Amino acid sequence: MTVQEIRAFNRFYTNLIGALDYSRHLHAPYTLTESRVLYELAHSPRTDAADLRTELSLDSGYLSRLLAKFEKDGLVERAPSARDTRRRHVTLTARGRETAGLLDERSREAVGSLLSTVPPGDRPRLAAAMREIRGILSAGRGGPPRRADVLLRAPGPGDLGWIVQRNAALYSAEYGWNTDYEGLVARIVADFAEDHDPHLERVWIAELDGRPVGCVMCVRDGAPGAARLRLLLVEPDARGLGIGDRLVGACVGFARGVGYRELVLWTNDVLSAARRLYLRHGFVLLDERPHRSFGADLVGQDWRLDLLGTGE
Repeated sequence: MTVQEIRAFNRFYTNLIGALDYSRHLHAPYTLTESRVLYELAHSPRTDAADLRTELSLDSGYLSRLLAKFEKDGLVERAPSARDTRRRHVTLTARGRETAGLLDERSREAVGSLLSTVPPGDRPRLAAAMREIRGILSAGRGGPPRRADVLLRAPGPGDLGWIVQRNAALYSAEYGWNTDYEGLVARIVADFAEDHDPHLERVWIAELDGRPVGCVMCVRDGAPGAARLRLLLVEPDARGLGIGDRLVGACVGFARGVGYRELVLWTNDVLSAARRLYLRHGFVLLDERPHRSFGADLVGQDWRLDLLGTGE
């Protein structure tokens, strides 16, 4: 393949998706870069400016000016990071979350409109070709996948089914759990699919090289002001990239941002890696009890995070 062919493809594709006139394409006052920064902040709530600069390969001066514009528009708040006071922690305001959500919705509608021109029988071939391009060009950089290669996104068609299938398969392979667990996951996912409030409940899919490699869910709990974290999962071959940390962070940031007072979860003591993540994000163990479920003797645990604290 020649340089000219790659440039010709780039010209074709950027014109096709409206990248050169992104703001008019999505009827929004933000450029492609600005929208991408808002997207990253919406899906990685615990983000320092340095993290954004690294993940998006942006010039520090340009990013600083962009964030200053967002702050003036009431979209973000900046404060010294609790982890390192030399770093600036950036979070979306309620208006920022609403703006990011609107941009994401319009982007999905635009891609859906584009896909509507592709015959259904050709769509798997199109997706495979895109994964092939990404795989070849990523391999050309050398080295293993990086944290920046992982995308957190909303679920698309088939992703909720993937959550059920992968939970059942992984917990059977790693812990010997039977189909009772698959039934539980299926009910949780079906309840979300059939009746959820998109302003107060959300699912995140972690994507790497065009395929889902992780998930988590934030749903309303029975107690007033409480949300529940459910179905955290990371594929074995994608572990070590900080995906679980990002998924839990996204869930915590979302729950705090929409006004929940506490975030609770139920897990089992055999899931040691997940429990370490919960501790890292400030969850406190409230209670644990032995039980027999999913064909195994387990110790169930209830955890809680107070969202009214200052956080990071």
